[in-house]
Amino acid sequence: MTTEAPPAVRPHSAIDAVADAYTDALIRLNPSFATELGLPGHETEYPDFSPAGIAAFAAEARDALEALDGLVPQDDVDAITLDAMRERLGLQLEIHGTGWDEANLNNIASPAQDIRAIFDLMPTDTDAQWEHLAGRALNVPAALAGYIESLRHARDAGKVAAARQVSSVIEQATKHAADDGFFAKLAAGARTAGGPLDPSVQEKLDAGAAAARRAYRQLADFLGTELLPVAPAKDAVGRERYALASRSFLGAAVDLEETYAWGVHELDRLITEQEKVAAIIKPGAGIDEAKEALNTDPARQLRGTDALQAWMQELSDKAITDLAGVHFEIPDVMKKLECLIAPTDEGGIYYTGPSEDFSRPGRMWWSVPAGEDTFTTWAETTTVFHEGVPGHHLQVATATYRRELLNKWRRSVCWTSGHGEGWALYAEKLMQELGYLSDPGDHMGMLDMQRMRAARVVFDIGVHLELEVPERWGTGTWTPDKGYEFLTQNLAISEGQLNFEFTRYLGWPGQAPSYKVGQRLWEQIRADLEARPGFELKAFHTKALNIGSVGLDTLRRALLK
Repeated sequence: MTTEAPPAVRPHSAIDAVADAYTDALIRLNPSFATELGLPGHETEYPDFSPAGIAAFAAEARDALEALDGLVPQDDVDAITLDAMRERLGLQLEIHGTGWDEANLNNIASPAQDIRAIFDLMPTDTDAQWEHLAGRALNVPAALAGYIESLRHARDAGKVAAARQVSSVIEQATKHAADDGFFAKLAAGARTAGGPLDPSVQEKLDAGAAAARRAYRQLADFLGTELLPVAPAKDAVGRERYALASRSFLGAAVDLEETYAWGVHELDRLITEQEKVAAIIKPGAGIDEAKEALNTDPARQLRGTDALQAWMQELSDKAITDLAGVHFEIPDVMKKLECLIAPTDEGGIYYTGPSEDFSRPGRMWWSVPAGEDTFTTWAETTTVFHEGVPGHHLQVATATYRRELLNKWRRSVCWTSGHGEGWALYAEKLMQELGYLSDPGDHMGMLDMQRMRAARVVFDIGVHLELEVPERWGTGTWTPDKGYEFLTQNLAISEGQLNFEFTRYLGWPGQAPSYKVGQRLWEQIRADLEARPGFELKAFHTKALNIGSVGLDTLRRALLK
């Protein structure tokens, strides 16, 4: 293992001090965030999900913006921090002003999921660590009670998530409350690295698991009796809410109609490219026939989640070894990436970042839907690059590592979906550019993923704004039913994954398009820079990643000034 020389430390500025103070306030208000960062001292606590708790977050954002007024940037790093904080925090307050932050409920990214998901990041090697899990489980009822209070308050103000989302969360909460749900399994399967838990710790864990199960049962009851009867049947959120959500996920304002039209064109382009690759895989074959040939190729199949996990890890390790020092700067501490099967079966693949000291490495999680045990490598190779290196792991871990350059807010707090997911899609295409997807099957898999993201642009903007359906895909204006059929034709995923994704797009407006639109904006920035003398790709990647995950308008201003 090589040892890197420590980089020069940048002087701490007044703007850094405001950003760090704001980060400290967020950790105080959101103890789960401390767990995400691997910081000790908040292992059993939850944030206050009540209206008062939500208002406290808004107050801290307002105070930070006021503290920034009149401060002059000392260097380019400061200028980016000032730009990014004004954009991110200003938008947070704008959303808070609508009241919809109290109505936050969907099937993937709301407190209903966050309260459970934090357990995935908690270590379980010792009795003391298990006692932390038990303590947090005992605090689940208070967390969910605050959440219910916010949902009830929002309901009284006329703001309720669509019935489809409410029903989905009822199903999830019911599973968590079941005898074979997450919390029951957590307590039943608890072991330290050395064996069974101390009896007193096991007793506390059993009590915590029981309390959490009761709380999720109460959440399901509340949703079914108080929220579902008044939840709107219509999924589309309309232009005003959608435009605000799009800005939130992109950190940029885009012309929604132009972006929709581009999405339609991009989808057509990718289908045409797939048709060409299909003919290489099997002469004369169409896309579906070529995929069937790939799916039935024994050399491209994995059986069981153990095989899936081992394959993910091997491919990820190879990518890191190959790319480090050649196409990217990857310090030794960032070279460990754990590939894991998630403890849930709700579908989806996701990445969680390392702790600040890298004692907990970055992790790639695969949530395998129940009953699925066969996987195809051709379809998932690009996913490993997306979630790992050069995708999310390289991006997130770089920001975490650059503590001598970036303040705490830039390293650990600022995350913009269009920047992060756009980079990960850019990374997929980059791996093709670098020759890592030369196998036609792997190339087809990358195109499938890109096609899915383009289809999501069309679906998401089309359904939520109720735009006209492109002639190739139907007639009239978009509805969820038309959208579902459209997704079946463009998303090459299992039925369980498709149903989850369909509900996700309807309940999280603007998020799904941020992947492909973010990629588009990343590629536009690179193209603008390539037109200038002296452009060098590795240097571009290093400079861009060292900025961290700011909004894409902030990134453009920083790189193209």
